[in-house]
Amino acid sequence: MESSDLKIFQAVAREGSITKAAQVLNYVQSNVTSRIQQLEAQLNVPLFRRSNRGMTLTPAGENLLGYADTILTLLDEAVKSTQYSDHPTGPLRLGSIETAAVTHLTSLLAEYHSQYPDVQLSLLTGGTHDLVQKVLNYELDGAFVYGPVDDPHIEHVAAYEEELVLISEPGNKNMGELLAKPMLFFDVGCTHRARAERFLSETGINAYQIMEFGTLEVILGGVASGLGVSMLPQSSIAKAEETGSIASHRLPEKYRKLEVWFVHRRDSVCSSALSGLLHWMKRNAILNEDLI
Repeated sequence: MESSDLKIFQAVAREGSITKAAQVLNYVQSNVTSRIQQLEAQLNVPLFRRSNRGMTLTPAGENLLGYADTILTLLDEAVKSTQYSDHPTGPLRLGSIETAAVTHLTSLLAEYHSQYPDVQLSLLTGGTHDLVQKVLNYELDGAFVYGPVDDPHIEHVAAYEEELVLISEPGNKNMGELLAKPMLFFDVGCTHRARAERFLSETGINAYQIMEFGTLEVILGGVASGLGVSMLPQSSIAKAEETGSIASHRLPEKYRKLEVWFVHRRDSVCSSALSGLLHWMKRNAILNEDLI
């Protein structure tokens, strides 16, 4: 069994299909199929259940995945330990909640990359829960998420604070009428959605409609057209409010504060790229100095 076999096995397990794994790895599909078959023959046990809906791990496959994750992570960290340099270099895989990526990170990362051009940056957006899981699974070096995150394997430092506001189409300022409208949010796990549900419950509204959308732009467009209302960070809706397409309304104080944190694994070798990012953010007052 070689590390390349484990890498292919890991990709198929994560993606749930040969086709998707081949695309991620940039391999020929038949090669991935052959390597998985060879691995199963070598171990003399099926690692996947095959169906029209994709591939799922057998108990033996689940056991092997745990070892594969550990082995491949150790190999990656061994390489990083030999390549550490005072000058940041190499890959840096970051994640971010979409509102932070849109309003804060793209310009900041552009500045970081202009200072350290040898770092190969990538940025993935998603929800806090999914991003934290990707950090825990070593799929991301770090991520900007809502927090703090209570996990013994996670190191987290405060990045910045936001104010959560209720947004609606312009003109209507009656809170009761606004809260009777459908709520437009990202999918399940969205921090704003959970807070909105608590707010509605404490306001005495137990029957409400939630509509799920994939991007910030679509949510803002839906609110502007009168489809419903939403709760989003003030910075992410500032431009739309300036143009007059939406209006914002302050929430009760206990619902306003949002904290964005940068998280990474405690036990990972800190690459020069990640170490450089942390120190660069500290110098530029992006992270709370007292927590680094």
